Amino acid sequence: MNEHRQRWSAAGSERRRAEEAGIWRSGPVWMASDRTLARLVGRPVAAFLRVEAAGGILLLIAAVTALVWANSAWSEAYEQLWTTEFTLRLGTFELSEDLRHWVNDALMALFFFVVGLEIKYELTCGELRDPRSAAVPIVAAFGGMAVPAAIYTAFNFGGAGAHGWGIPMATDIAFALGVLAVLGRRIPSSARVFLLTLAIVDDIGAISVIALFYTDELSLPWLGLALLGLLAVIALRRVRVWSLYVYILLGLFVWVATFQSGVHATIAGVVLGLLTPAEPLLDQEQARAYARESVPDRLGPEELRRYRFLLGESVSMAERLERALHPWSSYVVLPIFALANAGIDLRGGVLGEAVTSSVTVGVVAGLVLGKTLGVSLTAWIVVRLGWGRLPTGVSWLTMLGLAMVAGIGFTVSLFITGLAFGPGAAIADEAKVGVLAASVIAASLGALFLIFAGKRKN
Repeated sequence: MNEHRQRWSAAGSERRRAEEAGIWRSGPVWMASDRTLARLVGRPVAAFLRVEAAGGILLLIAAVTALVWANSAWSEAYEQLWTTEFTLRLGTFELSEDLRHWVNDALMALFFFVVGLEIKYELTCGELRDPRSAAVPIVAAFGGMAVPAAIYTAFNFGGAGAHGWGIPMATDIAFALGVLAVLGRRIPSSARVFLLTLAIVDDIGAISVIALFYTDELSLPWLGLALLGLLAVIALRRVRVWSLYVYILLGLFVWVATFQSGVHATIAGVVLGLLTPAEPLLDQEQARAYARESVPDRLGPEELRRYRFLLGESVSMAERLERALHPWSSYVVLPIFALANAGIDLRGGVLGEAVTSSVTVGVVAGLVLGKTLGVSLTAWIVVRLGWGRLPTGVSWLTMLGLAMVAGIGFTVSLFITGLAFGPGAAIADEAKVGVLAASVIAASLGALFLIFAGKRKN
């Protein structure tokens, strides 16, 4: 017993010295035994859920602020702010857009870059690595996209709003996980992971829809330059170039080329996220050997830089970037997006027109009814066919509640609304009213149903 205590004491002292020297990193898998591996793999997911839940609160505050501002005596100031022109000029080349477009085209590219990183993590280390274990959320996500789109189309087939069929397909990760966070321990952790996986697959579908169906006229020369930039990223990865500054410059080039090509610039963010290396630079066997070396009591500048490099490069670039950028995406980018896009002026009969609009009704029915039916029915079919199983601790009542919560389609739904109808159009405001109403209804019904399911279980 004393020998074990001495070992733990020595290990603790070594860790404290490393923390004081600034070279300790929590998370590299090579520092764990097999017994703690599962916990370390789960930590990024837990951190992700915490950030998304807090980000959902900021997103809600920003959306309410935008609505109040757009319907107040200062509504003109709201529009003037977001329609202010901002120009970037480099020699004879310039990009000129209003602030709302800069938010939607540039800031949201950062959001979709983080989405790409999250997808990459899930494909290499998370639920999507083993399609068999993720069969239920994967297939349920596709059902949750197809059924809402079909319901919306049924209300708007051949009409002016027909192009908006992609609006009710998306699930807002931040708001959906925020609802589960409010419910606390009533919801099993496996349900949160299920909803996260479903929302990530949902994001893949939404990104594909944006790229294929909401792209304007293509400029082939610019598109070719964007592809060359992506090929350069792949080539630099192959020759093991790891300088972050090189990739930032290439990423900016790819974004500009994609923007100029007519493909929505946010697609560049997703693709770059998927191309980010998910393997650490430092070989794990080497890392283990270095980890066994004792940290000296005093570290000189050269030794300090060496240990920082070794520990830093034992974590993949994708994981490091996701950890660094995810809070910025959730706490800054998404609230600014909500502030710029959720400000609907409901005065002058707009709300009355929206109530009778087939676009508004289609969006609400698609998100509230379509998501519930699409997610729950496809999940039931997958389980009945034996292709997958429900997550541990999740009942069918809980699954139905999760399907309702998946109808919260705020961020990406508003984003696709702008792509489908353009900003400022009356039909776009009707769609936005539908998105806001459906998100409130889905959140309320989903929360109540999950509480009921939790009581039935207990």
